[in-house]
Amino acid sequence: IEKIVLFLLEQQGQLANRLCDLRQQHDVILQLSNGGSKICELQEAYRGVGHDLLRLLFFVEMNAIGLRKILKKFDKRFGYRFTNYYVKTRANHPYSQLRQVFRHVGIGAVVGAISRNLADLQDHQENYVSIYDQPALSHPDPIVHSIKAAVNKLSNSTNFLEFLGKHAFIMQDDLRSPSEDDVAEQRYHFMSLLLNLVNTFLYMVNTYIIVPTADDYSLSLGAAATVCGVVIGSMAVAQVFSSVYFSAWSNRSYLRPLVFSSIVLLIGNTLYALAYDLNSIVVLLVGRLFCGLGSARAVNRRYISDCVPHKLRMRASAGFVSASALGMACGPALACLFQTDFKIYKLTFNQETLPGWIMAISWLIYLLWLSISFREPPQEIKQDIIPQEARAGTVVNYAVENGITQPLLLSTEPKQGENGDQEYDDGEEESCEKTRKPVTSIVSAYRLLTPSVKVQLLVYFMLKYAMEILLAEASVITAYYFIWSTNSVAIFLACLGLTVLPVNIIVGTYISNMFEERQVLLASEIMVLIGILLSFHIGIPYSIPQYVGSALITFVSAEVLEGVNLSLLSRVMSSRLSRGTYNGGLLSTEAGTLARVIADGTITLSGYFGVAKLLNATLVPSLFICISSIIATCFTYNSLY
Repeated sequence: IEKIVLFLLEQQGQLANRLCDLRQQHDVILQLSNGGSKICELQEAYRGVGHDLLRLLFFVEMNAIGLRKILKKFDKRFGYRFTNYYVKTRANHPYSQLRQVFRHVGIGAVVGAISRNLADLQDHQENYVSIYDQPALSHPDPIVHSIKAAVNKLSNSTNFLEFLGKHAFIMQDDLRSPSEDDVAEQRYHFMSLLLNLVNTFLYMVNTYIIVPTADDYSLSLGAAATVCGVVIGSMAVAQVFSSVYFSAWSNRSYLRPLVFSSIVLLIGNTLYALAYDLNSIVVLLVGRLFCGLGSARAVNRRYISDCVPHKLRMRASAGFVSASALGMACGPALACLFQTDFKIYKLTFNQETLPGWIMAISWLIYLLWLSISFREPPQEIKQDIIPQEARAGTVVNYAVENGITQPLLLSTEPKQGENGDQEYDDGEEESCEKTRKPVTSIVSAYRLLTPSVKVQLLVYFMLKYAMEILLAEASVITAYYFIWSTNSVAIFLACLGLTVLPVNIIVGTYISNMFEERQVLLASEIMVLIGILLSFHIGIPYSIPQYVGSALITFVSAEVLEGVNLSLLSRVMSSRLSRGTYNGGLLSTEAGTLARVIADGTITLSGYFGVAKLLNATLVPSLFICISSIIATCFTYNSLY
């Protein structure tokens, strides 16, 4: 590292000297009356410095990749993630030579000198445009764009956008080739991406819009108030299965699954609304099952992963999380607006049926918009002919990542065939293709899960279980203890939902830069445990401050935990789970959905003990699962980076 950094500083000094000489020539040319040809020569000289700087950046990137691969070998030898410890302890140390690679202060100064002088020469003829005062009016040279792209690629910074992107858990393929990025550029369509995000928003609204009134609807149909657990959970039950077939369907098409999803959700919400006039709890449950069968979140994730260019994928992922959070907040908030009761012909419109009618109309409008504006991306064509450079790089990448006892540097020289053609070792190439091939069954995906990944999925299960218990039983608990109206419950749930984005901003911008993610993970689990303990009703009368305070601690801690947990999962999960039907996003979705199903079932079963015992009866399983996840996290703490 010392050798690399000293060479980098030496080269930067040489580039700085060349720029000083060019600046002197620049000043002389500006004093000439007719120096047009000289200006062109000077521009080419500045571009020459830019090309040399670009080569220097490629040199640094190549060595940074080599360092990362060497550290990976140490990870495998030691049996835990040594890389993060090494980088974190050296990246911010005042005497660390890695800072020179990460900060790019000297490189930034060189880039600024090149771009400023090229802009001055371009706008000669007494029409100068400052890159500082009017950056939008200047036209940076293509070499400047290339340098900035190389610097951004080399940088490794944590910010809110990146944190939100990881929160979406849209798997990134580390072995993605430039040709695949070109394919993504061709498949990208902004309106289609927007329609996927709108689908995410509407589905989250659809999930939570019935929560404040589910208990009243159950009572209206002659069932117990705690049946609201089954009403809410039936959607999650269907989603367990729909996630799989939508994920498989998205291998062939994106438009058809979204159209099917919209139609099924239109039918489901209509049945949900008609159940009141039909006086049938069965129709109500069938309607919610249909809504769950229309869950296309797997398609939304796959579209962002496969059809959005790499440079825009983090923003799209952040949009996915923001749309989900906004839908989660808007669902209960909309329930406040439905305080009415009237009939049209034989159809009743009140606070219990209006959520179904409003969502049915929303899905109908979305279906029309989808049919008009969505553009089906062209299917990927897998090429059998791999460029020589790509094959060599893939062979080296596989060998370094998997050959524990092999040399750190491997020969990438091709073999000479009988006809003088260059050939590569078939065994190595076959192994490389195997590492890129997506898994084809849930059993194969499970085999790729390491103990630390299994613990992360358990943590995800725990937080979703705790959140679902809190949200789904809120209307029953608040009605029993505090006699809250539907409006009060809806406002309370909407306020909880509105905390999602501010909490992610704080964690992504500040906390993740101050502490290791595994430390935030364990601290968040402990805070969820404290929130659950404070929620119990033991001895003293149950008060609104106790309920609201404990609910806020539980929900906010669970939100922090979800973001950090999925961020860790996106790094430690196998790259083979970055694509295909059984991808990492599907596994995390299934874990969260199963947690919601079991939580809603727990509410309904606990209802048999009476509403008075419902709160404590549902909190006991949450407490047990939370303690189990904390113990599991402690056992695998050293492997969580």
